[in-house]
Amino acid sequence: MNIRHLLLVVAATAMLSCGNTKNTPTTDNAAITIVGPEFSADSAYAYCKAQCDFGPRTMNSDQHERCAKWIADKFRQFGLEVTLQQATLQGYDGTPLKATNIIATHNPKATRRILLCAHWDSRPWADNDADSANWHKPIIGANDGASGVGVMLEVARLVAADDSLLVGVDFVCFDAEDWGTPQWSDKADDGNSWALGAQHWASNPHVKGYKAEYGILLDMVGGTGAAFYREGMSMHYAPEIVEKVWNAAHALGNSSMFPKADGGMVTDDHVPVNEKLGIPTIDIIPYYESCPQSSFGPTWHTVNDTMDNIDTITLKAVGQTVIQVIYSE
Repeated sequence: MNIRHLLLVVAATAMLSCGNTKNTPTTDNAAITIVGPEFSADSAYAYCKAQCDFGPRTMNSDQHERCAKWIADKFRQFGLEVTLQQATLQGYDGTPLKATNIIATHNPKATRRILLCAHWDSRPWADNDADSANWHKPIIGANDGASGVGVMLEVARLVAADDSLLVGVDFVCFDAEDWGTPQWSDKADDGNSWALGAQHWASNPHVKGYKAEYGILLDMVGGTGAAFYREGMSMHYAPEIVEKVWNAAHALGNSSMFPKADGGMVTDDHVPVNEKLGIPTIDIIPYYESCPQSSFGPTWHTVNDTMDNIDTITLKAVGQTVIQVIYSE
């Protein structure tokens, strides 16, 4: 996602730590009905680690290609139909990028459909690292990339093993999200160099005339100390879906991680889905209000975005919230 298109908004909640304090779920008092299977944070963590074990999943690399096969094979293992949408896209500097959007379809006959999405590539440059010697190094992308896919894989495993879900779910793993113009580049960043895979899919969906009732984008959903404020583009295009998801999080006792307060406005994969396909899609993305390194958190686009900074409590809060939402339909 694009830091230069992040509009910082003062949130009317307590200040957040930028350190390594573990998240602690809170309990709401309201009586609620919990639905759906139990989300396994350990399983999501393992899927996240498996992606990172390939190394940086940067465009045009061998690690990238091998990880793509692994993700697709996992969805197939769970019994989902997999479509690989391949295209050569153009990077900010003209570099041809061999991209693969990975689409996995649960219950393809269902007419009511929900879209879940995340990007799976990792940033080629640690251009927000405190040490300038790291600015041209690729990142592992444990949080920024692998965490969203890890949560989706666990959700896919659960829905494939359970026949009670009343809607079909399409899992879309976007490629080439993080090839956006680096901070050290002298090229102007107009925001269009980001989310290339999502832009391509939104213009060329895997099913002609594809529609879903709504979509949820998962971006950096495993970081230590994360809190997920209401993102600005989500509030602009799909406020009712934001309300649905945040209410589900609060029902589960995760109000501290999902404060009902506004965060930033972010250029991310959900923007072309909203603008080109007209599917109301929101972004679950962290907002670290008081973090000096970045409002996306201390590891964002740094060499420290590793499994050491992934928290199973965060994965659990996000994953169980997604389960609560889709099983409430």
